[in-house]
Amino acid sequence: MFDGYDSCSEDTSSSSSSEESEEEVAPLPSNLPIIKNNGQVYTYPDGKSGMATCEMCGMVGVRDAFYSKTKRFCSVSCSRSYSSNSKKASILARLQGKPPTKKAKVLQKQPLVAKLAAYAQYQATLQNQAKTKAAVSMEGFSWGNYINSNSFIAAPVTCFKHAPMGTCWGDISENVRVEVPNTDCSLPTKVFWIAGIVKLAGYNALLRYEGFENDSGLDFWCNICGSDIHPVGWCAASGKPLVPPRTIQHKYANWKAFLVKRLTGAKTLPPDFSQKVSESMQYPFKPCMRVEVVDKRHLCRTRVAVVESVIGGRLRLVYEESEDRTDDFWCHMHSPLIHHIGWSRSIGHRFKRSDITKKQDGHFDTPPHLFAKVKEVDQSGEWFKEGMKLEAIDPLNLSTICVATIRKVLADGFLMIGIDGSEAADGSDWFCYHATSPSIFPVGFCEINMIELTPPRGYTKLPFKWFDYLRETGSIAAPVKLFNKDVPNHGFRVGMKLEAVDLMEPRLICVATVTRIIHRLLRIHFDGWEEEYDQWVDCESPDLYPVGWCQLTGYQLQPPASQSSRESQSGSSKQKKKAKSQQYKGHKKKRKMPVGKKPVSLSSLPMTGGVRRSFSGDEELTPPPAQTAPEAFPPPSTSREFIPSLKTVTTLQLKEELIDGEDYNFLQGASDQESNGSASFYIKQEP
Repeated sequence: MFDGYDSCSEDTSSSSSSEESEEEVAPLPSNLPIIKNNGQVYTYPDGKSGMATCEMCGMVGVRDAFYSKTKRFCSVSCSRSYSSNSKKASILARLQGKPPTKKAKVLQKQPLVAKLAAYAQYQATLQNQAKTKAAVSMEGFSWGNYINSNSFIAAPVTCFKHAPMGTCWGDISENVRVEVPNTDCSLPTKVFWIAGIVKLAGYNALLRYEGFENDSGLDFWCNICGSDIHPVGWCAASGKPLVPPRTIQHKYANWKAFLVKRLTGAKTLPPDFSQKVSESMQYPFKPCMRVEVVDKRHLCRTRVAVVESVIGGRLRLVYEESEDRTDDFWCHMHSPLIHHIGWSRSIGHRFKRSDITKKQDGHFDTPPHLFAKVKEVDQSGEWFKEGMKLEAIDPLNLSTICVATIRKVLADGFLMIGIDGSEAADGSDWFCYHATSPSIFPVGFCEINMIELTPPRGYTKLPFKWFDYLRETGSIAAPVKLFNKDVPNHGFRVGMKLEAVDLMEPRLICVATVTRIIHRLLRIHFDGWEEEYDQWVDCESPDLYPVGWCQLTGYQLQPPASQSSRESQSGSSKQKKKAKSQQYKGHKKKRKMPVGKKPVSLSSLPMTGGVRRSFSGDEELTPPPAQTAPEAFPPPSTSREFIPSLKTVTTLQLKEELIDGEDYNFLQGASDQESNGSASFYIKQEP
């Protein structure tokens, strides 16, 4: 109903008698200023700001709840009745100050009582909703409360290039002004006010209404990419009213002058901010697309899977042979684990041929250009060879970096890697890494960076020394120059909060913290869990997201585990053991409550010291019962690719009634790392 304000002339509004107003109209604030697009504050003949009197029945009420653009009537019936010639005489008499007729009083009281009753019901509903929301937030997890109570900091959105707005976030920072719904208001309809960003945590912002100065009593958290957040000037363009919060409405007599003074030179969001958010959340992958993805039961091969749903760029893939469509795998569309149809054959990778002889109706191959590109390499000169030693992150236990061997050299720079001391006889646990992968390292990387290297299983000559091991095995180390040593200016800092995929159970996205940074390598800790469940992740991994990503995309976030839940789950897992072949869902099983169906667990024992499970049927720990599966997430509806723009912040230049904008570009800060591609942080290989 607040589609805009029209000027109120004295010949179209009149007041009822003061006696009738006191008797039949609930007392409302007499000086509630409502600022129109141009800053004008309306005052009506009855002496009440924001009020009007129906010219048909004489009812007094909130002007913008009235019918028609001129706000002359309280309802459609009054508007129609006014046009009747039979009532013009009584209406004219009332407007001239004469007592209304008995019939007119009946017309006055009926809609008034009904509207007051509706208004009272509306207020009661708001109060009940507020109580309900408060109860839910106390029991659930809130990023805002979590960050405020512990003084945490969150990784900025610019650290996540694959996330919405990651490449066009711009200079959105503290003190940027926005227009948001005013929740501190007694009006029965939605109104807005200006707020400033006090603190940023990923997509979430702590906002404070203009006029509260240093008072944080009504500060609130919201997702800056939400549909109710707008740049300053949006209300003017959309015909929405700006109403100051009720708590401070008496603080200033001239709110227009206050806003002009406060907003001149201030920064706000660009006018097309919401459009950019929408465009950045359009994903090219669609349901029914066919891809090749790693076989979670045999790492050494790929299988055909079909995209079942897309949520925030994350894909739920169902293996093509799954009849009940429950044999699935989650990953991001930029994950190195998925490829176009025909990829395995083109590079010589093992592939499980599907029993389905032809495509199902509606299924089609994903265009190759939609997949993440790998860096081109020259294999004609000095290159990796079978049997060379290196260090690699174990995909079955991402908390460890292990002694590894190149088992096979594929085309296009891809390598099959095996973990020394724990490989299956048939090579079913070999895994594929590209030569430029940030998950493989030259010999000595862990030693020079003070990371614990996991020696081969059963190796007793400790502490482990690479020189001795190479001599004993008659092996050579892969040349340092063949590894990827580029270190991007990622922007992460130790202690930053984020949302991270539990790669052991890729359906789960959890509250996490960056606990260590080694050049481009991040140590991710899941809040509330032991360090043995940490995982090493690259700074550009598509499995890391800003704070608020789950809320923005509608994905369920797993909160930090409590001590009681960890103990109960740990106790339950130690009582039951089964012998099943492992499934690759990431690294070893973490004791988290999954969102969907009960998963098949991987090994739960730490990998330190060489203990590692194979795919040949070693014992497996059973996780606790899973929570009820949620409803399926709806996939995005369009296929446009996002082309970002770096101009995302506008500076306000407030004139008397106009706000002009000027764009700003974001400048990234310096990286934690001093090295950017130098091999000096690797130790020299001994002859």
